Amino acid sequence: MQNLAFNLIAGLFAFIPALIANPAAVITGGRGKMDFGKNFIDGKRIFGDGKSISGYIGGIFIGFISGLIIYPILSYSGLLQFSPSIYAIMLASLALSWGSLTGDLAGSFIKRRIGMKRGAKGNLIDMWPFVIVAFLFLFLLEHGFFISLYGNFIDIVVILIITSLLHRGVNILAFKMHRKDVPW
Repeated sequence: MQNLAFNLIAGLFAFIPALIANPAAVITGGRGKMDFGKNFIDGKRIFGDGKSISGYIGGIFIGFISGLIIYPILSYSGLLQFSPSIYAIMLASLALSWGSLTGDLAGSFIKRRIGMKRGAKGNLIDMWPFVIVAFLFLFLLEHGFFISLYGNFIDIVVILIITSLLHRGVNILAFKMHRKDVPW
């Protein structure tokens, strides 16, 4: 049981690049519409005004940098049960932050298709696509890192649950800081 708790803590900390990328996108966002203001074949916006090029790039960059900082700390502290190379650290950091924001775009794309307006409360569509796509990118780009941390899949379920709570809290904070129009 102690080993499971240890693995859960390591998995949560290792997921930080994905968790940081989304709020970093809000902070760095606002310049250049991701969809260039274009509509999809259904006549609805592809992503909407809330998704910007500067936010996408800024969020990926900040998430990537956070991984470069946190993974050596996790490795040195003994939380990681393996010793990743600098290449694996860089790839895992990129995969999680890039996957996180790509998943967020996918959620926005789905929301537009089902007729939800920008800022509409999307519940799981707002929360889980970024987590799932971040894990998918990590699995594809740094398979060994994924298996070492999340191979038991319990961590993935825990992260999905915790993300729901964190997502709500971060959005309330961003709303109070006037970085979001709605608190969800």
